[in-house]
Amino acid sequence: MTKSKSFFSPIVIIGMLFFIFGFITWLNGTLIPFLKIACELEYAQALLVTFAFYIAYVFLAIPSSMILTKVGFKNGMAWGLVVMAIGAIIFVPAAQSRSFVLFLTGLFIQGAGISLLQTASNPYISILGPIESAAQRISIMGVCNKIAGALSPLILGAIILDGADDIETQLKTSLAAEKEVLLNELAGRVIVPYIVMAIALVLLAFLIYKSSLPEIDTSKDENETVQETGEKSVLQHANLVFGILAIFCCVGVEVIAGDTIGQYGSSLGISLDVSKNFTSLTLIAMLVGYFVGIVAIPKFISQNKALMYCGIIGSIFTLGIVFTAGFTSVAFVAMLGLANALMWPAIFPLAIKGLGKKTEFGSALLIMGIGGGAILPYFYGKLAESFGIQEAYLILIPCYLYILFFATIGHRKQSW
Repeated sequence: MTKSKSFFSPIVIIGMLFFIFGFITWLNGTLIPFLKIACELEYAQALLVTFAFYIAYVFLAIPSSMILTKVGFKNGMAWGLVVMAIGAIIFVPAAQSRSFVLFLTGLFIQGAGISLLQTASNPYISILGPIESAAQRISIMGVCNKIAGALSPLILGAIILDGADDIETQLKTSLAAEKEVLLNELAGRVIVPYIVMAIALVLLAFLIYKSSLPEIDTSKDENETVQETGEKSVLQHANLVFGILAIFCCVGVEVIAGDTIGQYGSSLGISLDVSKNFTSLTLIAMLVGYFVGIVAIPKFISQNKALMYCGIIGSIFTLGIVFTAGFTSVAFVAMLGLANALMWPAIFPLAIKGLGKKTEFGSALLIMGIGGGAILPYFYGKLAESFGIQEAYLILIPCYLYILFFATIGHRKQSW
């Protein structure tokens, strides 16, 4: 790994990237109720927003690792931003035609760009310094990510869901022609924000390309545990295999907590004009968790111990959601952000520890685990339609229990 006299500049640049993909990722919580109205969808259909966005990671993570091998981490990050810009531009014809398929296409392309960005930035920040403090550095990145995530629903929600309750009321009583006008006006609200977003992404890509961000040499990773021993597959690293499923569960519960809380609040009779901002509450709770991680890891608590407590607290808060009512139940959904905050920062370095020159490919496999953000929320939506939107949160329990397993046992097994 290339040693630098100071990690400050690279951390600032990577922090900017985490801010950008945090801002875009957590727009989904606002897009779900928006597209549910604008495209006249059922609840499970609306959750295809998260499916289209996160399933891109499954298909693009391994190609992303191949791209990084060819072009390097810095150029890979720049290309990821360009791909995200293309996805943002697709929202323009999608809004003009009010086509849900086009919206999903744009989301998939944005997810593809972030897949490339994540495949580069997560291992980069993990091995930029000592692996034992990687969770602390990733927590700093998480703060950047979740500050953006807390702001994005507030900003986009104020633009595209302004007066949403009145619009829903009007749609119920409008004739076909009037209804079409209302829906077209509503859909058109995303055009300007996404054009601005595309321009900003291209500009940032250019800045990253021209930046002095240093490359890192993973073939000289000081934490590599197996060197040229005839290993044929990165999957011989058991901690990586267990880590992939841990990331799957981690992202799934994180997306469910952040992207369903608005609709959950609305189902309890809370005005959509109020509940549209609930995603920000979950992300604020995550920010609190990240600050705890920055202060406590590794000085007061190890990465795996922090992860263990996350699994326990997440399980308790989930039971709180199901067995309470009203604003108290919504508050427990928001507090899941606290339980979720340190899961990714702890899982990622524990899973890639010892991979050495296989770090890029191992990182890509972990990024594929982000597909949990596609699959678990969709299953949540189906359970909500069958058994109730509150009871569906029980899907989180086995996920948190698996996180607990990885924290206590799974990460310790370095090879099969």
